[in-house]
Order: sequence, then structure tokens, then C-alpha cells
Amino acid sequence: MKKETTTSDLWTPRSVEDTIAVYQNWADTYDAELAKLGYLTPGRMAEALVQYTAPETPILDFGCGTGLSGAALKSAGFTQIDGTDITPEMLDKAQARQIYRKLWQGTPGSVGITAGSYSVIFAAGVISLGAAPAGMLHVLIEALPKQGLLVLSYNEPTLADESYINALDVALAQGSELVFRESGAHLTGKNMSSDVIILRKV
Repeated sequence: MKKETTTSDLWTPRSVEDTIAVYQNWADTYDAELAKLGYLTPGRMAEALVQYTAPETPILDFGCGTGLSGAALKSAGFTQIDGTDITPEMLDKAQARQIYRKLWQGTPGSVGITAGSYSVIFAAGVISLGAAPAGMLHVLIEALPKQGLLVLSYNEPTLADESYINALDVALAQGSELVFRESGAHLTGKNMSSDVIILRKV
């Protein structure tokens, strides 16, 4: 019997190659498994973002996966959504949703855009233990224009990892403004919470 990917061993440090393999193998069952587990963070992030930018603002859904985050943005009223992910199998699922204006396969460690191209970058569960490393937070902030917004989430395992907390502290010390932070349900089936965080580049 196939072992569920969403067991606790998901949130462990791994190489880029291993991370891609995890999500390649997970693409076909990802949506169903997360629906069963009550995955609420993308919706919470999108609803938080409504307070800070207009519905027609172009948004980059970074690490878009199968498009669950794009679907959350659409449900919140956003209309100009582009996406990128490093896993082609996930991008195929995202493409089928017909939510995104454009989609492209990204390169690990890079945003894949000209700096300042998007005033909002949305990264649901991307900068987290077992996914992108903590240093990706700085890379995403650098890709924003002045006053641009980075919307991200830290789940419980990530909040317990010193490297991710340090990355957030450094971002704030270097001038990013914390405009929103709220703890709430992440995976209701696991009684796991996450922090939704919005940073403004100043």
C-alpha cells in the first residue's frame, strides 16, 4: 500500500532533488489528500491579502503546485494570477484548472522573474521545512519592488525550526515591514496550525 506523503516525515530537511521527487510522486493524489486533511492555509492567506491590495493586482503564485493556492486567490476575488513551480507534474495539474494567465517551470533557488515585475508574491507553504530553504525568503523579498507584498505561511514544524525564524528576523531587521501575522488552522485533520504572514518591502 502506498504510504501517504502527508505523514510527519514530510517536514524534514531534504535535498532539492529529493524535494522534487516527493512532489512528482505526490501530484496525482495531492489535492485529494490535502482535502481529506482539511488544508486551510491558502484560503486564509488569500483572505488576508484582500485587505492590502486590489483584486486586479497581478500576483505571482510562487511554488503554485497543483494550483490550490491559485484557486484560493480566485475565490477571494483576485483575477490576475500567474504561477511557477519546479515540478512539471504539479504544473500540469495547475494548468488544468484554467486559473492562471501563464505558468512556467522554475529553477530551484530562483524566482524566475525580473525584479519588480510583481508587486505581490504569494508563497503558500513554500518557504517551509521539507520544501524551500529558509534563505528563499530573502530571494523573494529581493524580487519585489519597493512597497511590494510577500504573502507566506509558516506551519508548526517550520515555526519550530531556528533557521526559518532567523530568516524572518533578518528580513524584519533589514527593513521589511510586518503588516499581518495570524495563527490559525493549517491541516485540521492533523490539528496542525500555521502562521499567515504578510511582509511589505520598504
